[in-house]
Amino acid sequence: MAAPDSYLIRPDPLDPRLTERVRGIDHTGAPVETAVTVERALTIFLNGQEIVTAMTINDYPEYLALGYLLNQNMVRADDVVVGIDYDEELSVVVVRTERATDYETKLRKKVQTSGCAQGTVFGDLMEIIENARLPAAELRTSWVYALTREINTTPSLYLEAGAIHGCVLAERDRPLVYMEDVGRHNAVDKIAGWMFQHRVAGEDKIFYTTGRLTSEMVIKCVRMGIPALVSRSGFTAWGVELARKANLTLIGRARGKRFLALAGESRIVFDQDLAYVEEESARYRRKAAVHEE
Repeated sequence: MAAPDSYLIRPDPLDPRLTERVRGIDHTGAPVETAVTVERALTIFLNGQEIVTAMTINDYPEYLALGYLLNQNMVRADDVVVGIDYDEELSVVVVRTERATDYETKLRKKVQTSGCAQGTVFGDLMEIIENARLPAAELRTSWVYALTREINTTPSLYLEAGAIHGCVLAERDRPLVYMEDVGRHNAVDKIAGWMFQHRVAGEDKIFYTTGRLTSEMVIKCVRMGIPALVSRSGFTAWGVELARKANLTLIGRARGKRFLALAGESRIVFDQDLAYVEEESARYRRKAAVHEE
């Protein structure tokens, strides 16, 4: 079982910035008060160019900004980041690189042609799948069961207020960095930013998400160099296709004793006796579990 102190970053559900109390009524008409997640706008700049405004819980704006730019292929793995400046009052974060960037043309094209420029960026990202060289690291089922149990029982904003996604960077059976956000891609980007800042390689890591295994999730995981992606939720067809092309181990519907692997199965080592694996407690079930029994 993973050590209880293995987390380097974990959710802080008691952070007063992340939730607020709201009054209403329940299905019987009785008055209730509940915690709801707070989302805020954050504008990201790369050098002098405004890139995007994201809705986020804004707990790690610097990691989010850097990770977003990395996963959009606007900041490269070999770039030298000379500064990340966050202005809390303006809700703006500026990432500064030693290399001069040239995304102004793409962004102007996006304004002129609506969605077309995003296709240009996505085309760049698709090259990552075609050129992927993920390591032949093993993935033990004992690690998968230990991780899902540890992550599901870790105090989180989801358990406190819901309406949020979680992503975890792990090594073997040890969860290292657990990020949450209102969008699963924000949570992924925060981990990518943390990995870049701390020079953490992905070759021996496992990535866990509460969200669906979509094409975007697969692309981002491959870009981070992580050979295994695990989710308690389901798959999309294109997510599976891209994972197979990149030789990414893709495991979904991982709840209790069960999981389903649809790509990269050769990495999996079945070392866990299922007689010693407990079924998932109803307390920790997320909405994804309801319709996929």
